[in-house]
Amino acid sequence: MSDPTRRPARAGSNPSGTGAGATRAGRRERARPAYRRSFLERYRTQLLIGGTALVAIAVIGFLYLGATQKTYACSTLVDPVAASPAASGSPRLGQLQKDMGNSHIPPGTVQRYTYCPPASGNHYGTPPRGPITARYYPPDEGTEPQGWIHNMEHGALVVLYNCSGGCPDDATLQKLKTFATSFPVSPICKLPAGRIGPVITRFDDMKSKYTALVWDRLLMLDSADTDKILAFFTAEGERTNPEKQCAAPSPSAVPSSAVPSSQPSAVPSAGQSAPPASASPASAAPS
Repeated sequence: MSDPTRRPARAGSNPSGTGAGATRAGRRERARPAYRRSFLERYRTQLLIGGTALVAIAVIGFLYLGATQKTYACSTLVDPVAASPAASGSPRLGQLQKDMGNSHIPPGTVQRYTYCPPASGNHYGTPPRGPITARYYPPDEGTEPQGWIHNMEHGALVVLYNCSGGCPDDATLQKLKTFATSFPVSPICKLPAGRIGPVITRFDDMKSKYTALVWDRLLMLDSADTDKILAFFTAEGERTNPEKQCAAPSPSAVPSSAVPSSQPSAVPSAGQSAPPASASPASAAPS
């Protein structure tokens, strides 16, 4: 039996008040906006690749600068000095350079030398940074003076060639390479080639095309005169270096002007004798 007090439902309405009929006829729900990804979400992969590439370029650039930046500096580039003729008519080869010390410094230390090319000075004391392997080094295989100065400290010959105005031609470089491999034993200690010297390497901070060096003395040349370089080493090598590799020669074998000074050396007397052939090489390896 129906309730006479209950009002009849309006047409189109849902008497229960639930379900789809609860929505007013003809009314539509508002469409939700589509989700839009952020810039980082859309380009995350590209940004990661680009960031990785930039980091790699920065690391390579840092390593390149570290490899090409000089670890030494020069206050003065030495001028060649003409040799003074001796009474015998045979001038002493080379010129003296004031001693710059021989302290050991940690590898990588930037060292300033008063004179360049340096015939002495502070140097690395940890192989293989110093002394370096005794051999010929091509132009693209750089060395540091802090390394080969240690070779000279033990009595080695160092030969430098200059590429600042263009490197020597291939024939000259081959001549220097052959000179290194066919080098005779040292004049006093009779050390074989490759033990301590010679070191033949590029060095651009000098006023000559070539320079031969022993401790505190250098021979500056316009050409790769290997005969003159060998004569220079035979006369001057293993005499003034601080760390001897064998018994020192007799005083008569050392030129009177071998003591370093800031001025070119005096010419030795004609009575100076050659080093004794009986000098025995040192048994200890270079330190």
